[in-house]
Formats: sequence, structure tokens, C-alpha cells
Amino acid sequence: MLGSDYWNDDTMKLTTPTTAQIPELDSIAQELNDQIANDVGERKFSPRPDVKNILVTGGAGFIASFIVRKLVLLYPEYNVVNFDKLDYCASTRNLMTIEHKDNYSFIKGDITIKDMVNFVLQEKQIDTILHFAAQTHVDNSFGNSAEFTLNNVMGTHVLLEAARINNVKRFIHISTDEVYGEVEHGGDELSEDNILAPTNPYSATKAAAEMLVGAYQKSFNLPTIITRSNNVYGPYQYPEKIIPKFVTLLSEGRKVFIHGDGSNTRRFIYGSDVADAVEVILHKGEIGQTYNIGTSFEISNLELTKFLIKQMGLSARESELIEFVEDRPFNDMRYAIDSTKLEALGWKPKVEFEEGVKKTIAWYTKYSRKWWSDISGALVAHPYKSGTQQEYVIKSQK
Repeated sequence: MLGSDYWNDDTMKLTTPTTAQIPELDSIAQELNDQIANDVGERKFSPRPDVKNILVTGGAGFIASFIVRKLVLLYPEYNVVNFDKLDYCASTRNLMTIEHKDNYSFIKGDITIKDMVNFVLQEKQIDTILHFAAQTHVDNSFGNSAEFTLNNVMGTHVLLEAARINNVKRFIHISTDEVYGEVEHGGDELSEDNILAPTNPYSATKAAAEMLVGAYQKSFNLPTIITRSNNVYGPYQYPEKIIPKFVTLLSEGRKVFIHGDGSNTRRFIYGSDVADAVEVILHKGEIGQTYNIGTSFEISNLELTKFLIKQMGLSARESELIEFVEDRPFNDMRYAIDSTKLEALGWKPKVEFEEGVKKTIAWYTKYSRKWWSDISGALVAHPYKSGTQQEYVIKSQK
């Protein structure tokens, strides 16, 4: 491994800490190898000659960890640098199966700190950036929206400016289908050319970040690409999102909380399918373009909950396991995107929803409580009502 480095504010340099191996984690890593090999799949492309050193921001997070594992294992010609501040929802355990690889390194750092970002890009001779790092949980954005602006907008701006100064050759910005706003039931799927109309603080910050990406492409000829994906699910996701949250609660025999009447629908895509899409876009995507990453599978929150209950063998207790609670301040009824443009490059989602859910249930049933130090605050009905992450964790334990 190239090293696990931490930024030292006093010296303005990276330092390598001493770490101890945890035997239990070594055992878990061995258990996960087969699953990871299946998710990673096979190499699809020859290495790009203009790609050598890739910075993945937020690489210890859920979605980014899928692409980090894929690139490290399938493309030894690429050096992959994981740059992550290790917020509450991230974990280096997501990458413990590859941390020994020679073409992987980890740097604990913050994209909002200009000096740190510039130093890393220069020190590691970064030519390609995959920008995943962001605050992403909508509920939290209602209670602490300024933090979303700082991380998602200012952080992206700092990164773009550093990329410009350091002549980065490819900047792929990971966004969300939520920037399009609500799509009525029966309404057409939205293409990349549709107007952005975000409706919550999270999606507004992601849309703002996209505007900056587009501006840097137009004003400075920075070679950028934007992606927008459906709701992503699978192993390694912090259990604040609906699928891992409900699976964790149900595995402990606890009831789940549905916002509103549960009629809101979402489209879901498995983590490895998103990694496949980013792999295709990295190697075949056209500079200046935006690509939707989505599936056509759509399900209401209520039907999703019933499906999870059934998959976990709890149908006899369905009525007692579901509680309807007050809805979010605003909850989009539906999102629907058209991925034809990406499919023209050769991408197709592979994992059927039922198959992906079974994998996810198996993982969370076994590892959820082992993976993060404390997830109590994430499992409450309305985390945003308590303000910050720390506050709602404390209140939920009382």
C-alpha cells in the first residue's frame, strides 16, 4: 500500500500514523472477499494513457467505496488515492479488503481546506478526480442545511479551483437525480437536458455544485463530466437510508417508521451497478457531458417496507412492525430519469432488485452493528428534528 496519511495542520504536510490490526476485522475481510469479487466483476477497458493517479473524494463512503475497490483490483496501472475526512457515515472498513494493495493509498482530509487539497494534488501528481464527497442525507439537510452548503458547494468549489491550478485532465462530479426535483406519477422520465428544480436543501446544494462544475468547464476549459443517479443501495451504506435502516431495525425485531402515507415512490440501483457506470464514464465519457445513472424499477416506500418484511420472514408481524409518522417538511413524490445516453456507451444495470436486497439483508444482518461504533441516532424516525448528528445521537439514547 502507498500509505495511510493524515494532514498535519502545524507542518502543512502529510504524516503516517501507527495503526494496529484488529483480528476480528481481518476475519471479516476474509469472509467478504468472495462477495467483493462478485461485485467488482471483470475489467472492461484498457487503461487510459492520460490516467495514472486518481483522487477519489469521499472514497471511504458507501458509493465511492464500490468504485475504489473496482479500480484498485481491476486496474493495477492506476494509483488510487482515497481522500476522505471520515465523517460519521464513512468507514475505512469499507476498504479493508484492498488496503494492502500497492496501488491504493488513503489520506484523511477535508475538501473544504484549500491548502490541504492543493498539497495532495501536487504531492500525489493527481491527473483525474472522481468527486463523491458530500453530505447526502435529506433528513439531516432540514436540520443543518448550512453544513450541506459548506461541504457540497464550497467543498466542490475548492476542489474545482485546485483541479484548475494543477491541470487535472478529468474531473467527474457525482450528483443525484434529486436535482431535477419532483416528477409527477405518470410523468415522462427526465433526460440530462431537463431543467434543474431541486426542492430540499440537500438537492439544492448538489444543483449549486453542478452549476460550479459547468462554469469551470465553460470558463476555464476544465475537463468535467457530471453524473446523476437514482437512490443507491447495498452493503456498506450507513443505516440512515431507508433500506439499510429498515433492515437493521427489522433484524432486531423493531418497528420501522414510514414518513407520511408511504405513497412516495423511488427508483433503486445497486452499488456495483453505479461503480460499473462510473467505470464506463471514466473510460468512454465525453468531456462536458452529463450522464444519468438509473433503473426503471420503481416502488413506493410502503410497498418497499412490506417487501423487506416479507424477505426477512416477518410477514406475520407486518401490521405491528409498521408505524406511520409525520412526513418530512417536503417530500418529493417521485423521481424518474432516462439513462439512454449512458446505455449508448455500453452500460446496463445487472443486479435485479430482489437479488440486491437479498445481498443487502445478508450483509446487514451479520455486520451492521459491527461496522459502525454507534448507529442509534440514525435509526430514529426524524433525525433532523434534533439538529446536528451529535445531538440526535445523544437524544435517541436517553
